[in-house]
Amino acid sequence: MKGYFITIEGSDGSGKSTQLKKIISYLEEKQVDLVVTREPGGTTVAEAIRELILDPAYPQMTAKTEMLLYAAARAQHVEEKVLPALQAGKVVLSDRYVDSSIAYQAYGRGLGDMVAQVNAIATGGLVPDLTIFLDLPPAVGMARKQQEENHELDRLEQEKLEFHQKVYEGYDALCKKEPERICRIDASGTIEEVFGQIKAALDELLDRA
Repeated sequence: MKGYFITIEGSDGSGKSTQLKKIISYLEEKQVDLVVTREPGGTTVAEAIRELILDPAYPQMTAKTEMLLYAAARAQHVEEKVLPALQAGKVVLSDRYVDSSIAYQAYGRGLGDMVAQVNAIATGGLVPDLTIFLDLPPAVGMARKQQEENHELDRLEQEKLEFHQKVYEGYDALCKKEPERICRIDASGTIEEVFGQIKAALDELLDRA
């Protein structure tokens, strides 16, 4: 089977972590040769950059610095982990990818087109075969996050609703621009209802093999 690159996206509180676990279990049941990773992170260098980006101790971090750090982590991640796995015919499942930067930095931070330009360099133009977007209104997602026990909000999660609304608008724009790649999933239902939609999208992709 050829390698496939699958990414999962969603605003904070959209249930992404829960669905990611279900996706992993499902793909393992199908005996898919799977590599699971995340952004920012996935490699030693990228994980070190992740710690810096998300640390609440740096509220003074500028929007451009944030963008460039994400891109630096992504460049390392793609070259060291993602591309070799795809070239070996594996399925790579990544918790977030470039779409997060478009939503959070281009829209949330207002940096516009430069985010896509910088990330094109960072990734060498690598685009996922399938992106699953968990669609949930930001106010609902933020409320969910704040209700989680023993969860310390990171620097981005601490942003105000206005910021998260802009992020959501970014995801909405991406879904409308690339409907063939991005599968928009209604994340307001039960865990099983949401996963049922995801499973259908996964099956459609893997049946091409």
